[in-house]
Amino acid sequence: MKDYLKIAVIGAGSSYTPELIEGLLKRKHELPIGELWLVDIEEGKEKVEIIAGLTRRMIAREGLDIKVEVTLDRKPALKDADFVCSQFRAGCLEGRIRDERISLKYGMIGQETNGLGGFANACRTIPITLEICREMEELCPEAWLLNFTNPSGMVTEAILRHTKVKAVGLCNVPVIMQKGVAKLLDTEEQDVIMQVAGLNHFIWARQILHEGQDKLKHIVSEILSGKDYLVPKNIPPFAWPSDLLENMGMIPCAYLRYYYMSEDIMKQELEEADGEGTRGEVVKAMEKRLFDIYKNPEQNEKPRELEKRGGQYYSEAACELMSSIYNDKRTIMHVNTRNNGAIAGLPDDCAVEVSSVITKSGPLPLNVAPFPNDTLCLIQLMKEFESLTVEAAVTGNLNMAKRALILNPIVNTGSILDQALEETVRENLDYMPQFRHLIK
Repeated sequence: MKDYLKIAVIGAGSSYTPELIEGLLKRKHELPIGELWLVDIEEGKEKVEIIAGLTRRMIAREGLDIKVEVTLDRKPALKDADFVCSQFRAGCLEGRIRDERISLKYGMIGQETNGLGGFANACRTIPITLEICREMEELCPEAWLLNFTNPSGMVTEAILRHTKVKAVGLCNVPVIMQKGVAKLLDTEEQDVIMQVAGLNHFIWARQILHEGQDKLKHIVSEILSGKDYLVPKNIPPFAWPSDLLENMGMIPCAYLRYYYMSEDIMKQELEEADGEGTRGEVVKAMEKRLFDIYKNPEQNEKPRELEKRGGQYYSEAACELMSSIYNDKRTIMHVNTRNNGAIAGLPDDCAVEVSSVITKSGPLPLNVAPFPNDTLCLIQLMKEFESLTVEAAVTGNLNMAKRALILNPIVNTGSILDQALEETVRENLDYMPQFRHLIK
């Protein structure tokens, strides 16, 4: 029996990987890592080799002895792994850009985890994820899968519903919200307890506790005064309608702007697409600059430029989650896991994003006060959209796909949906073979 941890990173050619490595190295006294396997596909070979070079330099800088392996074959990486980090992007950035452009073409918001784009991303990603899980069931049945492959909520739902793998989904949005709250309270993060609940990219902060008091109303006032530090860097500045925020009794995450302010965001996205480009196109240019930095043989730490990526703190959260499970730290983290009664009005076995106590046995979700009926109805609607999307991704049932999309508030319906769905599937057939039999 080995006395060290073996960690496999799926999609290690991601520009986020240096942050993951930094987080692991910061926890060198908590996580006895002996092997680190960096896995990617042929299209990502050059990037993962660059990442591996930087990783080895970062490890050497810390004076540690960690074996770094690079492979395009998942199986040796998964064999006897203790933790598997999933951060791949099915279809690469080109797939994301295509999703964004198709959505905008049909008058819909173009976004990688919401609406038509989120559906397309899920249908590309879920079949690959389930393949990885089948391999894990055989090669490392006791390993934990930490998923921050988007759309994290739907991917985690598919894993929990269709496999025996122990999995937790992660997102940086609640992490950024907590950091923003601590900044507004001028205190340390560990001194604040923020309880969130909802679905991935569809959450609300329900309580903000500091020094024995609930500071939620204070944070709302700060946000309305223009100090909104709870927004990820990949989302352009915007202002919540004051009457909405003042009367909700909770704070929506930034992604809820797509649902509360759809027309305004649609106009903004069209202007951006005609100017600097869609978010995917901006990220592609940013990644090129990052990899030019990573190539530098003198570079031996995570560059500050990485903080400009929208997924900032994903990897930091993954490392803390890993340590909390391994060391049974019982940290409170905001994760995607089984509901188990945490949110009243949703099935116990569905995936939700909730504040949870992280133990050696996994997350224990914290019960949250009942949502107002209007918000609960919206969550239930979106959960049904997610559930149908997962089943469409698994079965290749186009009718189920259409039923899912009809439910989504930011998806246009009627003949325009038929056209948009057909084009989405046709343009993604290499990544959505489950639908191939339906396209002539």
